[in-house]
Amino acid sequence: MYTTKPSSRFIYFTLTLFLLLSFFITVIASDSTTFDKDDDDDDLEGIEELIALDEDDEFQEQQQEGTHHAKPSEAEVVSKAQRIVIELNNDNTKRVIDDNEFVLVLGYAPWCARSAELMPQFAESATALKELGSPLLMAKLDAERYPKAASILGIKGFPTLLLFVNGSSQSYTGGFTSQEIVIWARKKTGVPVIRISSVTEAKEFLKKHSMFAVGLFEKFEGSEYEEFVKAATSDNEIQFVETIDIGVANVLFPDTKPNNLFLGFVKSEPEKYTLFESTFRMDEILQFLDYNKFPLVTIVTELNSVRVYSSPIKMQVYVFGGADDLKNLLEPLQDVARKFKSKIMLLYVDIREDNLAKPFLTLLGLEESEGTVVAAFDNRISSKYLLESDPTPSKIEEFCLGLLHGTLAPYYKSQPMPDNKEASIQTIVGKTFDDLVLSSSKNILLEVHAPWCINCETTSKQIEKLAKHFKGLDNLIFARIDASANEHPKLQIDDYPTLLFYPADDKSNPIKLPTKSSLKDLAALINKNLRAQDHITKDEL
Repeated sequence: MYTTKPSSRFIYFTLTLFLLLSFFITVIASDSTTFDKDDDDDDLEGIEELIALDEDDEFQEQQQEGTHHAKPSEAEVVSKAQRIVIELNNDNTKRVIDDNEFVLVLGYAPWCARSAELMPQFAESATALKELGSPLLMAKLDAERYPKAASILGIKGFPTLLLFVNGSSQSYTGGFTSQEIVIWARKKTGVPVIRISSVTEAKEFLKKHSMFAVGLFEKFEGSEYEEFVKAATSDNEIQFVETIDIGVANVLFPDTKPNNLFLGFVKSEPEKYTLFESTFRMDEILQFLDYNKFPLVTIVTELNSVRVYSSPIKMQVYVFGGADDLKNLLEPLQDVARKFKSKIMLLYVDIREDNLAKPFLTLLGLEESEGTVVAAFDNRISSKYLLESDPTPSKIEEFCLGLLHGTLAPYYKSQPMPDNKEASIQTIVGKTFDDLVLSSSKNILLEVHAPWCINCETTSKQIEKLAKHFKGLDNLIFARIDASANEHPKLQIDDYPTLLFYPADDKSNPIKLPTKSSLKDLAALINKNLRAQDHITKDEL
């Protein structure tokens, strides 16, 4: 049977129909992943019903299975918490912010490692705040997927936490564990101090809080109490507790003396209880907490690194080592730290965590190190020090003592000493700068460069030509130093490349030569400085 051949018009119509169907399928699929306005209303209005349903299901399970239950897994806790956190997008963001008195927003990107680390903490804090009856609404925004919403909120980096109070934003300034987020959020939404009236309440409080400041007062009024509340409001990280009951105070801070005024600080480690012994003024209280809030040995993480670096304790000793080494070192390091409490901050960094360890190890020229490294930084004077003996607890203690008393020699990084035999241009390193430059009896033309410097290559080629040109002069040495890998207290460079002429008779005042000069001009400048030296020599004779 003969089959009719399709006409070109029929083919065109079929192709058009296929493309239109593909387009509508794509639109429907994309709509299913984007909230429209009605969906947003249902999401916001139904969230409490969903949570209540979860709680009802849990209650029914408990009735069926009895009173003994396994603790929910971390995944289950986070899953439940994530249902409490509102997902923002381009359509619902403005309305969520405008319709709620308090909104804490987490702006994140799916590829951001720090965002991934913060998300579970944020979700857990959402659950805790809901259980506490907080009026705060928790929301998160994929700022990469919804750049328009991110722009409206002012989110420019990842992760970003912003608190909106009646539509006005303020930056998040607290810590990044779930408990720290809860404390900060409660303080900013009207609960700077928790009042505890009974021993039962105190025991329940201890189950949930491992770090807090507790104040005992005769009554909740007066100048000292007002200073206490002002400190609680100003501080962003520590939960404050108040009581007028000595029994309650003794549960929270054992051996509290029965007087009318007391302030103590509690944290969960060997140095657990610290008594405040200064004047009841807001600034004194805050300073006391700033100097005591960190553990004896702080393990540096992505979440606490900013607070560590901004600590008021400016003398800091870092131990870089493997995570497994910490198990054996922690207790001895705590014993060392206890002797320098509030004066030197002792920190432990996992040497395999590049984002945390490498910046410091690079400053020391030890970025390839795999063993334990102990270094100190005095941020008051921007000096660094290196323990160059075995990092035993006793040596670390001696190192800390030297740092405290100012007897340590500052550390300047240096590459290994090179072999300069037969070299037309001498290579200088940190360890040879004194001998080959400052103590040399000859004129030195020093090229200071860095491997990442774009313009250094041109200058290096000029110096190589000049070294050949002046090869016959015995009183002139050409040299170069990589200032990114070598340091010296008398070599302070702000720009690369830099050319410095050190006269034979005055090494303390090098002459800076212009690096953008032509080869001919540089040769003329060198000759001029050499003639000046000859003239000085003749005058001396």
